[in-house]
Amino acid sequence: MPAADPLHRCRDLAATRLPARGAALRAEDAAVYLAHVACGEPLRRIAAASGRHPSTILRAVRRVEQRRDDPLFDDLLSEIESVARAPGVPAPLAKETALPQIHHPPADGLAAAAAPALARGRSGRDAPEPASRIDEEAVDKEARRILRRLCEPRAFLALARGAQVACVFRKSEDALVTLARTPLEMARAFAARDWIGCVHSGSSMARYEITSAGRSWLRRTLGEDGDQRRRRAEQPSPPPGLAEAPSVFARQHQLPGSRRVVEDGTARDLVVNLGETPLGWLARRRGPDGKAFLTPSEIAAGERLREDFERAQMGPRITQDWRRFLTPGEPGRGGGSEPSEGPATARRKVAEALAALGPGLNDAVLRACCFLEGLEATERRMGWAARSGKVVLKIALSRLAEHYGFAPAAAEAQAGGTGRSRRGAA
Repeated sequence: MPAADPLHRCRDLAATRLPARGAALRAEDAAVYLAHVACGEPLRRIAAASGRHPSTILRAVRRVEQRRDDPLFDDLLSEIESVARAPGVPAPLAKETALPQIHHPPADGLAAAAAPALARGRSGRDAPEPASRIDEEAVDKEARRILRRLCEPRAFLALARGAQVACVFRKSEDALVTLARTPLEMARAFAARDWIGCVHSGSSMARYEITSAGRSWLRRTLGEDGDQRRRRAEQPSPPPGLAEAPSVFARQHQLPGSRRVVEDGTARDLVVNLGETPLGWLARRRGPDGKAFLTPSEIAAGERLREDFERAQMGPRITQDWRRFLTPGEPGRGGGSEPSEGPATARRKVAEALAALGPGLNDAVLRACCFLEGLEATERRMGWAARSGKVVLKIALSRLAEHYGFAPAAAEAQAGGTGRSRRGAA
């Protein structure tokens, strides 16, 4: 079969060099690309050897070529290409020039500020030696350290051309703070798994940021590590087969936190998922000044509206309430007015809160806090500008906090009045 031997050889090389799991590039696409670029095989011969249509092979080649705009990914494929290249086939001219430009301009003075730290990681060689696949456990261990640093606000990974070490920086007001360093091979492994993405590539430095796939993997891994520590602490030697596997893929969409609730006059802290509502996600965000975007009073007002809205959806009880028989003679327990007064009172509270906000603002809190609709979907539905939903929601929540009496001014006035009354009583 024509082109079978070059394609098989490229498949073996791609399976050896590319990660076995979590790869952003399919090994089959890399093999097809290398057979065409490194071995010089025509696309139609590769299609005949692989049993696919030539247009499918062409799209695979284009996908890989687009990924080569990433310098780390380009170095990884260059290593495989140097091994797979047939004798007499010249190297691509594009790889002899400087790093390609991406349509994301760098911050002013960023390359100059990071140059001294990146210079310490340079070596005398511009092209690294081909290496085999890195140990998966070593990559996961290093990713826990580097990705957690990249999750910090205004953090990025920088790589200088010819350097064997990549540095993680955090941009402050007047300088760059070095957070961590990692070998070049680890940075390539992160890029191959799509945990980091290139946001700028220049002639001397490339800048990377953590991707959504990297954040999801980090949340899953840290959640699984926490479950393992918890199981070891509760039961040092659990019987085999009895431990329930944690839902790590569900955990990546959660924001674990605690919330204080009062039941029967007793306050206790409960472990809750702060990411189950758009308000919970927005409560973790910070503004340009580094402070929390939402105040505790605004969060409490949104949760109160959601509580009243859910209580208003409850229907009347149509079956027998046996509590009145278990507590004889107790007034208000199981009375006939309870099934109708609860939802009716909640509906009245929701209507009063929405009327106090007025049109536009009540739509924002109703969709975000009650309907649990994302801010982007609300912006599209209401015809607002992009990234304006959170501003409208903050204004609405501040007014809602005033309506419920949760505003800081009202709390301070109430605290001052209580203090004055106590002093007067004393």
